[in-house]
Amino acid sequence: AQCLCVSLGVMAARMIQQNLKRIGLVIPKANAPAANYLPFKRTGNLVYIAGQIPKNEQGELMTGKLGLEKGISLEQAQEAAKLCGVNIIAQMNAATNGDLTKVKSVVKLEGFVNATEDFRDHPKVLNHASDLLVEVFGAEVGAHSRFAVGAGSLPLDVTVEIGCIFEIED
Repeated sequence: AQCLCVSLGVMAARMIQQNLKRIGLVIPKANAPAANYLPFKRTGNLVYIAGQIPKNEQGELMTGKLGLEKGISLEQAQEAAKLCGVNIIAQMNAATNGDLTKVKSVVKLEGFVNATEDFRDHPKVLNHASDLLVEVFGAEVGAHSRFAVGAGSLPLDVTVEIGCIFEIED
């Protein structure tokens, strides 16, 4: 049984690494929190990832509101959501000390979209973060529940903010 567990762990690690390579994703260093909160918190087998914003490794933010005549496009917002997904994976990588094979399930995504009150495509924005998690962890582990809601404003005028809950192995 010990040998089988080790083999399954090695297979899971290879699958995640292959998925990351296939989509061209190098996991960045996790962003430090911007205030008095933890970037992630473990309780039991659940890890709660604090809301991640679309901030790249150079510290640049993707900002703007959807639905304005001179606002950002749906495609730009989708890229912002994907960057939030990358930052979620970076936080989870930190939470597991670099061992993403400990992820048993992506449980839930919680997404906020900076949009006007008449904007209606919030789910289309969050799909890019959802798709990324499924691409990295596979359909069985990466499939999750979620909500996607509009917000009149978000901190620092970011386009999207997304939190996540993971279940991990002991």
